[in-house]
Formats: sequence, C-alpha cells, structure tokens
Amino acid sequence: MPWTIMEVWGGQTHAIVRFGIDELLPDAITLVHGPGCPVCVTAVELVDAAIDLAAQPGVIFTSFGDMLRVPGTDRDLFSVKASGGDVRPVYSPMDALAIARANPSREVVFFAVGFETTAPANATAIHQAHSEGIANFSVLVSHVLVPPAIEVVLSSPDNRVQAFLAAGHVCTIMGTRKYDAIASEYRVPIVVTGFEPVDILQGVLMCVSQLEAGKSEVENQYARSVRPEGNLPAQEIMARVFRVVPRKWRGIGEIPNSGLALTPKYEDLDAVHRFGLEPTG
Repeated sequence: MPWTIMEVWGGQTHAIVRFGIDELLPDAITLVHGPGCPVCVTAVELVDAAIDLAAQPGVIFTSFGDMLRVPGTDRDLFSVKASGGDVRPVYSPMDALAIARANPSREVVFFAVGFETTAPANATAIHQAHSEGIANFSVLVSHVLVPPAIEVVLSSPDNRVQAFLAAGHVCTIMGTRKYDAIASEYRVPIVVTGFEPVDILQGVLMCVSQLEAGKSEVENQYARSVRPEGNLPAQEIMARVFRVVPRKWRGIGEIPNSGLALTPKYEDLDAVHRFGLEPTG
C-alpha cells in the first residue's frame, strides 16, 4: 500500500533533491518535506529584532552566514550590511566572543540560531562570556527543538504522515530516547538517519519495513554517530544555560515547549533585555 514519510530537516531534503532520491523511489512511497532548517523556521519577529539590532550605531552584529539572506518584514541582514551596518558572518559563537574581547568599546551581539545541534556550542560561549565577565557581549536566542514540531504534525487532524526520518545531527546531541514516547503515542515509526544518499535510502527502507509489519518503533540508522542517551556533557551545558519556552515557527505559528531561552543566571546576556526590545517569538 502507499506510504507517506516525512524527513524532518532541510539537510535531508537537500540530499533527497540533489541526488534524485525522490525520483528513484517507487510511486507507492511519498516523501514529504518537513519543517526545514532552523534558519528557515526562525520567526519573522526575531529576524526583525536582529535587523533592528544590526542597524544600531556601535553594534557589531554576528551571525552564521546563512541567516543574512533570511527576509524580515521589510529587509534582511545582508541589506543592513550593505547599508553600512557592522554585520559579520562567523563560523562559531567563539568567533563572536573573540570579536567582543577585541572590541571592548562596542556592543557585540550573536544571533544564536539552531536546532539542538548548535545549542551546546552556543551555550558554551554564553557560559564563557558570563564567567569572564565580558560585559559587551550578548545573544539573541532563536533555538528551536525538534520533538515538539513532530508532535504538532502528528496531532493535526489533516495529518497524512505515517513515518519520520529524524535528523542524525540532532540525535547525536539529544539521543533517541526522547522519540520513544512519540512513536508509541502516535503509533508511527521514527528512524534516525544520516545525510548521505545511502543513509536516507536505508532510512526509508527501515520505515517501510516497520509500516508493512505494523510496527511503530524508534530505530537508529545513524549508529555510527548516535547513541540512545546522546551526548550527556552537551546536554548538561544546555540545561545549565537554557530553559524551555514556547517558540514561534515561521510558517507554523507558536509551538509549546519548542524553544530555548536563557536561564535567569545568564539573562544579563540576553540582547532583548539589554537593548530594551519588545519580547520576540
């Protein structure tokens, strides 16, 4: 019978389209593209806040490069940079921290975007800045969490998705156990995959095998990187620096318990509070 499978992350979608995986599969298998990447789902309110900060005199605004073209209401970060704003792409939050150390008379803001994957590195930079007392460094937090988004899809009355390909890099951090309750409650197979074509094809096969057998389990195709318990030190620094909050997803709306914000200990590094911005999504 026909089966509909959703890949959760944009990197999986990229591999599927780039290598023509969707065209190789039989007509009975439909791949549905999931929420995408964390850059894609960043709420327009947060992008607008980033643009406002980047345009302020004396601010050095740092961000991963893929955020620069994401549109806000009227413009994007790249246009702010083109207009003279000091917007600097960085490869790591530690690069942003180094910029803050080198420019003590300037306010340096880092756009902390990502799924659970980038949260540990961002949390480490925030903890380091707090420990060193770097007073000119702050973060605009836009982290989103994957399991609540999967639950929103499954709880929709119009849902047609029967299985999921979960993102291996997210599960490398968080492990697979958080998906057990979802698979059990909604009776759907969830298969964690890597991002090579063979990873995704094997993940599709594992999903279909479960569906044909009437099973609904969490399976780990990406065992070379993912463990059931995940990366415990990474989870520890996340829990120390961040707390779980509701978060708006672009194109979806607010999802309960799907975002991260700073815990009270680190709120002095929150750019929203420091610059007196309106609360963001």
